[in-house]
Amino acid sequence: MRSSPRFIRRLAGLAASVAVLAFPVPSRCQETYTWQQLRDRFESRNPTLQAAELNIEESRANEVTAYLRPNPDFTFLADGTQLVPYQGVWRPLVGTYYYFGSSYLHERDHKRELRRDSAQKATVIATSQHADQERTILFNLRSAFLQVLQQKATLALAQANLDYYDHVLNISSEKFRVGGMAKVDLDRLELQHVQYESDLESARLGLRTAKIQLLQLLNDRTPLDQFDVSGPFEFTDQIPPLTDLRHTAVENRPDLKAAIQALDKAKTDHELAVSNGSTDPTFAAWYSYNPSFNNPFDKHTVGVSVNIPLRIFDRNQGEKARTLLDIRLNERLRDAAEAQVFSDVDTAYASLESNAVLLRPYKEKYLAQAVRVRDVVTYSFQRGGASLLDFLNAESDYRSVQQNYLTLIGAYLTAAAQVNEAVGREAIP
Repeated sequence: MRSSPRFIRRLAGLAASVAVLAFPVPSRCQETYTWQQLRDRFESRNPTLQAAELNIEESRANEVTAYLRPNPDFTFLADGTQLVPYQGVWRPLVGTYYYFGSSYLHERDHKRELRRDSAQKATVIATSQHADQERTILFNLRSAFLQVLQQKATLALAQANLDYYDHVLNISSEKFRVGGMAKVDLDRLELQHVQYESDLESARLGLRTAKIQLLQLLNDRTPLDQFDVSGPFEFTDQIPPLTDLRHTAVENRPDLKAAIQALDKAKTDHELAVSNGSTDPTFAAWYSYNPSFNNPFDKHTVGVSVNIPLRIFDRNQGEKARTLLDIRLNERLRDAAEAQVFSDVDTAYASLESNAVLLRPYKEKYLAQAVRVRDVVTYSFQRGGASLLDFLNAESDYRSVQQNYLTLIGAYLTAAAQVNEAVGREAIP
């Protein structure tokens, strides 16, 4: 009996279905990162931060070098060896003069300890500079993270607006079918549908662009459909007082810490310059064997010496003056860094307060009012109590209010991130 082609196709389809169920095709699901997860990933993979960490390790290695002691010198001398036979006898080692000596430079006035202290303070400065570099880079990452959240909220709003308008359009089409709406009014509603589709596509493009920028900062090549972030995107009116933020910034800003630490290191370097101007004696001791002496008891001799440089000219005078000027320079840099900290905090705080002032009426009044106006006008329009122009204006006002609110939230959260950058830690979650 010959099988029909239709039966063969069905059998092949059933076999393929069984194969798929037995051997499922692996698929990579989308990975969603919170801010803390994204930050940990960024800190562990960012090459700029890794290079800064290596700079700290190099500075720690310099601490070992700075604290090394001077090595002693060892001298061995052999002289007077016979090269020509004397009276027919060649005894080369009989009259050889041997000398063994060792010397050691003794550093005075705590030079070695001051070098160690200066190197340790350089490591502390490098650590603060690394923290300041991380502070700046993390602000850029936070801004990109918030941009993705804002675009996700914009996309959700565009999708909700399109769904709501589709619902109204379906009801209007049904009214036109039964003769309750003019054709021109239905056409105007359908033409307005293009705007909502355009908003949705623009929101999708904005989200993809924001994700690309965030992945670029992460130095990540993950496909966009496999990468996402999550986090709160809302307005919480919890702003600490400006005086508290200023006090926190003075205590936590790593660039201000680095300026203060640089001043402390400059003072240590000046102490080292003064110490390097002191003379360092060299102690030496030796033993000699000289068989050429007529006295058999004078063949073995020992001796000691102390070598002290005469400081007729102070050859370290210029370094002392330079390090003293460096102290004054770092004092000015510290004052400038402190003024910059207050300026950053005040500027970020003013931007944060400005956005909060704009957001409060939206949250307390305008959002609910826009929803209420849209629903009332839509209800009235569907029953003939409002004109098409009234309905379109209500829809436009609702879209504008909602989009402005999302834009203000993004600006507020970015200003909050700027405040955290200015303070030096997350003072505003």
